[in-house]
Amino acid sequence: MMQCAEDKICSETLSHMNKIEFEDWDRDEIHEDENALLKQFPFIHIDVDNDRSVSQEKDAWCSRNVLRKRRHWEKIVAAKKSKRKQEKERRKAKPCGDDTGTSQQQHSKRFLKALTKERLLEAKDSGPRLCIDLSMTDHMSKKETSRLAAQIRRLYGSNKKAAKPFWLYLTGFVENSLLYDECVRMNDGFVHYLVESTENGFLNLFPSENIIYLTPDSDHVLEDIDPHKVYVLGGLVDESVQKKVTYHKAKANGLQTARLPIKEYMVKNINVKNFHSEILAINQVFDVLRTYHETRNWPEALKAGVSQGKGFVLRNEITW
Repeated sequence: MMQCAEDKICSETLSHMNKIEFEDWDRDEIHEDENALLKQFPFIHIDVDNDRSVSQEKDAWCSRNVLRKRRHWEKIVAAKKSKRKQEKERRKAKPCGDDTGTSQQQHSKRFLKALTKERLLEAKDSGPRLCIDLSMTDHMSKKETSRLAAQIRRLYGSNKKAAKPFWLYLTGFVENSLLYDECVRMNDGFVHYLVESTENGFLNLFPSENIIYLTPDSDHVLEDIDPHKVYVLGGLVDESVQKKVTYHKAKANGLQTARLPIKEYMVKNINVKNFHSEILAINQVFDVLRTYHETRNWPEALKAGVSQGKGFVLRNEITW
């Protein structure tokens, strides 16, 4: 029994020694394999601090033209980044401002559209009234009719932007006529304009004592805008320049007439063509009326509506 126990101890001791010897041999073998691999694949040394020198070395291989284009592009990219940063800061600063114009820009298009509609409908009840007499379109050519449709578009657009808009009437406006078709063709959303259009004449809508027909041939000067009056503009584009057409129509119906105070505040300016005319398009007349209604200042109003091509300037702006 003693002999068997001794043999078992010796066997276990020998097995343990063999295991240690095998592990040492295995570890040595792994180290040898690693050394062999290191010799075949040496380390790649990356020097992060030498990026600039590498870039300079690359630049040395580039032509001057390439370098110039690259520097130019880098400047453009830097400028765009700076511009985006400034724009971002400007947008952040907008809500803090007190400017009403800036605050209105923050509103949605739907809100601004509703606000414009509200102003126009208020003018229907309390604002001054402006009527465009379209009963003379039969005497105009197709080209003249198209020009009149464009003037109506500009006039309506100006009224929409006005702080104190007028309520507009289109009288003698026959549906499916040439003018109607041109207005629909040239003016987006024309059928939804906030105006009162009718085939009836303005004399059927308003008492004659409340009507003032605006014509450049009148002997009376328009001094102020009365919200209780109805101001009528002749919707006539006449390239043949038939004189006093609107004036004779107003007088034939016993209507009061008036003209803009162009002669009172403006003078003829010397120009190459020697052209001077007090006849304005209906949208230009409206710009004068709208500006005066907001500012109560005739010089400012006339400057807004009377273009330089008419040959007139304000007295304090005359050039010799």
